[in-house]
Amino acid sequence: MENSTVKEKTLYTNWENELEENYQETVSVRRYLHQHPEASFEETETAAFIVEQLKSYGITDVQENVGNGYGIVAKIGGTHSGPTIAFRADFDALRIQEENTVDYKSRNPGVMHACGHDSHTATLLSVAKVLANHKEDLHGSIVLLHQNAEEVLPGGAKSMVEAGAMEGVDYVFGQHVQSSVPAGKVAYVNGHAMAAADFFEIHIQGKGGHGAYPQDTIDSVIIVTKIVEALQTLVSRAINPLHPAVVTVSTIQAGGEANNIIADTAIIRGTVRTYQEEARDTIQREMEVMANSVASMYHGTCELVYTRGYDAVYNHPKETNRFVEVMKEKFGEEEVIEREPTMGGEDFGYFLKVTPGTFFNVGGGNPELEATYPHHHPRFNIDETAMIKAGKAFLAIAEDYLTIK
Repeated sequence: MENSTVKEKTLYTNWENELEENYQETVSVRRYLHQHPEASFEETETAAFIVEQLKSYGITDVQENVGNGYGIVAKIGGTHSGPTIAFRADFDALRIQEENTVDYKSRNPGVMHACGHDSHTATLLSVAKVLANHKEDLHGSIVLLHQNAEEVLPGGAKSMVEAGAMEGVDYVFGQHVQSSVPAGKVAYVNGHAMAAADFFEIHIQGKGGHGAYPQDTIDSVIIVTKIVEALQTLVSRAINPLHPAVVTVSTIQAGGEANNIIADTAIIRGTVRTYQEEARDTIQREMEVMANSVASMYHGTCELVYTRGYDAVYNHPKETNRFVEVMKEKFGEEEVIEREPTMGGEDFGYFLKVTPGTFFNVGGGNPELEATYPHHHPRFNIDETAMIKAGKAFLAIAEDYLTIK
């Protein structure tokens, strides 16, 4: 047992050292991707670059165009039998004009890696390179999920799952760099980590007319105000108070032609965020009943267009607890922090619906490098040393699940 433990520590140390030796290459990969961003469902060159890198590491089991876009599934088969774990990195960019002045800023006008997906990809490639060199040490296999189109519905994750990307996978892990977390810290959530993200539009039909003769009209603006007011009771009166939920009206569109015209139509737009499917179903159902009832009360009509976005991200407790123990063992308790769940959305939840695992964050914030801007900001950037910590986290997971204890 003692010899096994010594070998285990040496094994991880070798992997870790190799990862650190490749750091400048990882930075170069990240900066190349940052310079050449591609928006969701348009990531042809990015996907080709990833495949080229994987094959250069000697990884031959590579599937392209998996799912509804340019998803990639690659496999590193260990020499020995054992479980199969999957690591995921998304690689799409956002339609944002970059305002950073770095020499590796985006060369694609109006498109930018403003959420860190370039670093996710570079990190996973660096991990793949190390593990591909040590297949003889692996008691099991690793599946690399390079996912397209995380930023735009319907996303790439669900279609990759439907295409069979998770077949034979026993555990799945993903990470997201976080500019609000100090560089190098590993952050986790046990249980619900991110919300299901849905969107709605309510189209109201009234009867327009002259502002001086309201008795001859059906005022769509009045109907809008009453529906918006009624929607505020959805969470407080229709949802279990122990189940977090958000209903936000973000846009109201009505009238605008002149001061003396009563608008015949109006539109309400907004978003719904929930963790539990029961709350999600209830809000959609009750929103339709409520909107139609209010519109009818004022002699108008309405139509609800409700779009279901990504499912919630639920981190499995057993795997999350195991992950936290490993991270504390490798990096020290002070480097591992528990964060609060958020109501933001992310399609990694589709992988977790079919296979146990966890989704964690690695801090990329550093005021000295001006790496403090929020995600999706035109000046978003990260402390690139975060990629070392993220890579080491993946290697620690691989060691924990795929080596003999």
